[in-house]
Amino acid sequence: MEKKLSYQEVFNESIKNPESFWAKAAEEIHWVKKWDRVLDDTRAPFYRWFVGGELNTCYNALDRHVENGRGQQTAVIYDSPVTDTVKKFTYQEFLDLVSRFAGVLSSLGVKKGDTVIIYMPMIPQAMVAMLACARIGAVHSVVFGGFAPNELAIRIEDAKPKVVISASCGIEGKKIIPYKPMLDEAIKISSHKPEICIIYQRPQVQADLAENRDLDWDLLMEKAKPVSWVPVAATDPLYILYTSGTTGRPKGVVRDNGGHAVALNWSMRYIYDVRPGEVYWAASDVGWVVGHSYIVYGPLIYGCTTVLYEGKPVGTPDPGAFWRVISQHKVSVLFTAPTAFRAIKKEDPNGDYIKKYDLSSLKYLFLAGERLDPDTYYWATDMLKKPVIDHWWQTETGWPIAANCMGIEPLPIKAGSPTKPVPGYDVQILDNEGNPVPPGVEGAVVIKLPLPPGCLPTLWQDDKRFLEYVTERPGYYVTGDGGRFDEDGYLFIMGRIDDVINVAGHRLSTGAMEEIIAKHKDVAECAVLGAEDNLKGQVPVGFVVLKAGVERNPDEIVEELVQMVRNELGAIACFKQAAIVKALPKTRSGKILRGTMRKIVDGKDYTIPSTIDDPSTLNVIEEAAKSIGYGKK
Repeated sequence: MEKKLSYQEVFNESIKNPESFWAKAAEEIHWVKKWDRVLDDTRAPFYRWFVGGELNTCYNALDRHVENGRGQQTAVIYDSPVTDTVKKFTYQEFLDLVSRFAGVLSSLGVKKGDTVIIYMPMIPQAMVAMLACARIGAVHSVVFGGFAPNELAIRIEDAKPKVVISASCGIEGKKIIPYKPMLDEAIKISSHKPEICIIYQRPQVQADLAENRDLDWDLLMEKAKPVSWVPVAATDPLYILYTSGTTGRPKGVVRDNGGHAVALNWSMRYIYDVRPGEVYWAASDVGWVVGHSYIVYGPLIYGCTTVLYEGKPVGTPDPGAFWRVISQHKVSVLFTAPTAFRAIKKEDPNGDYIKKYDLSSLKYLFLAGERLDPDTYYWATDMLKKPVIDHWWQTETGWPIAANCMGIEPLPIKAGSPTKPVPGYDVQILDNEGNPVPPGVEGAVVIKLPLPPGCLPTLWQDDKRFLEYVTERPGYYVTGDGGRFDEDGYLFIMGRIDDVINVAGHRLSTGAMEEIIAKHKDVAECAVLGAEDNLKGQVPVGFVVLKAGVERNPDEIVEELVQMVRNELGAIACFKQAAIVKALPKTRSGKILRGTMRKIVDGKDYTIPSTIDDPSTLNVIEEAAKSIGYGKK
């Protein structure tokens, strides 16, 4: 076993000498032309990495592995319990598909710098489309399959794609969702009309194709001629990924080609501690940043086998779904959201399904996407007997900001903390005046500029809006999260700054209350929100989902929860009310829709978010809020 580097030494080097640090990391990537400058700061705060360099992301993800003798290694395992399919593709087979589909796009007039929207479910064709765009230098924007027509229309208007690539349907659990009517409606609403739509017909639904606009994927692929990759500038955009904006208008996060390839390649080895040839599984969706970084680009650039899973953690068919995939495909590292584990824990609190499978291949479980409550951390650790690694990052950064870097020097784990900043990220905690705060004191979590490679250089055709991230605290990128460092330099993220509530002049973190409630033996998951209160300004209100099989009196459980919060935070927390509910409203990626819940509790009008997984859960919250005296009167 090679000796692992010291975390502190690697981190210090990355902050003191970022250019030499990232130049060394960039040697692992194939360049057509080497960069002139590692870091260009002449237009700060618009920093650019590897200026003058040329490369191709698709070549780095596929061709070079085939050329280096990995052609017969499995590149992609498509595992779809919803269609009862498992299909494996070697690097050579996937390269053949991608170069042929790149030929399709080229024949339709798509060229370097053009934009393409991909609106697809979790099928191999979605990955093929992404990599084919990268191959010819087109900029892809993946929109989560099944997004509402209005939301898709907004993205079509902003990205102005020449071509939209979609499929006839997606499958959510047992539900078949036709995509084509939603795509047609989106194009009708949008002021920008794409010239062509390419539709992959799935056997479950046959979509009607519009004459003179819609083309059939399979027919195009039959006639397609493969094309080679084109060199692009390191600073050219690879993709746009829309993330929700505060004004309702989505923000198009831009990812460049050069810094992205370098950062993801580095992260696979030094954060996730995998080796080329091992099986890496990010149980996410290609519509989210995790899917871009760690289903598609990261594992393939690094030479791993990646799992593309079309299913759920529970219900496809049972809470053993994840364990079956790990066992069957010999997965080394699983990366998913805490929500997935809370869903499994709720259905299988004693871990009976885990015992049915051989999980000896699994080295680590990585969790991210929202706060990992200590209760879920302890449950997963206890059940799996493997290191459970919390890490924290954002759509904007594209790869982890804070993590226990298992490929450098694994540090002792502290429940509730994503450990320490990842090399390259100079994370600091500032007070309202912009001054650094001592350990133990909460403040705004910021990152000193420049951000490392792989993070957003700007927003799509909106430099002005990008400045909102970097002008509130000049010289820093503002994450929007609150948190603190402890005496050992461990970072604790307490949730979005707007999740801090003001109770009678006292600033209290709802995240801290959720952490306490989650420790209760009967609680599967919870959300605490600040409700408007005439006397105190705001008071905390809880919504709690119980574990499967709990049959106790709900009032007794609520009483115990109130007492627990009082014992740990004191009477000052004013936590007196909670409702037991069957489910919490969430996005499809598993984030709890706290903002929408807050509006329900305060009796305000709200729109059903396009990202919601199950709209009926909002009715559940409305009824529960009324039962404890909140919501619309």
